[in-house]
Amino acid sequence: MIPRSWLYVPGHREDRIAKALDSAADAVIIDLEDAVPSTAKDMALANAVGALETAGAGRQVWIRINPLDTPWSAQELETLGRAERKPAGVRIAKAEDPAAIRRAGDALGCQLHLLVETAAALRDAPLLAGTHPRVTGLALGEADLAADLRVSPEGLEWARGWIVTASRSHGLASPVQSVYTNVADLEGLRRSSLQGRRQGFFGRTVIHPRQIDVVNTAFTPTPEEVARAEGVVALAQSSAEAGETAVLDSDGRFIDPAVVENARLVLDLAIRD
Repeated sequence: MIPRSWLYVPGHREDRIAKALDSAADAVIIDLEDAVPSTAKDMALANAVGALETAGAGRQVWIRINPLDTPWSAQELETLGRAERKPAGVRIAKAEDPAAIRRAGDALGCQLHLLVETAAALRDAPLLAGTHPRVTGLALGEADLAADLRVSPEGLEWARGWIVTASRSHGLASPVQSVYTNVADLEGLRRSSLQGRRQGFFGRTVIHPRQIDVVNTAFTPTPEEVARAEGVVALAQSSAEAGETAVLDSDGRFIDPAVVENARLVLDLAIRD
């Protein structure tokens, strides 16, 4: 199942980790970075390992580690690398150095998501995407990136398109959309998430449980979308049996292999079991 909602939870708050694991989020990200004070880094790492051991079977638990040039990352890589139960994946904050990413990939037995949060990392996103076989995703850290680029968040449209291109050109998953920081504005979150889905993102990181349902709904194909996709696939199959690869549907819309591929993707995303 491809996660729609990715709930961040501070690693030093054991009580919140338990609540996050019981939430409706498709994936939980235990944060060892920005949300954790420097004095609580060791506690956060220990809590993360404990959560991995107690999380229910099938529960997607990810860990966001500190940047690879910080004092904490070496211990995080060692601890998670030898953990009896591995996380579903690790998000590397402020990923930028290909050599350091390769070392992290060798140390960890799980997927890696690289957080692109600087101008240099954005420039090198296609290079970073192919850094290590365990890299399965890129994502923007929009707050840090906007600050480094000296733009407003509204000025990142081109960067979003670039990260989608860098991801898909290397066969990675569609990138996960960055957080929507106004927790009270659920309508704004809904509109932004639908726009993100149209732009090529799938799923979104959230910072509060109240955002989960909105994001899950935005990234779930509607019954109308599913019905349309089923019709496209059925028409394509009958056309193929007749020796044709492109055809007009009953509404006069052109159906070719690319349209069929998108329809199959909709049907795949609609499966939540």
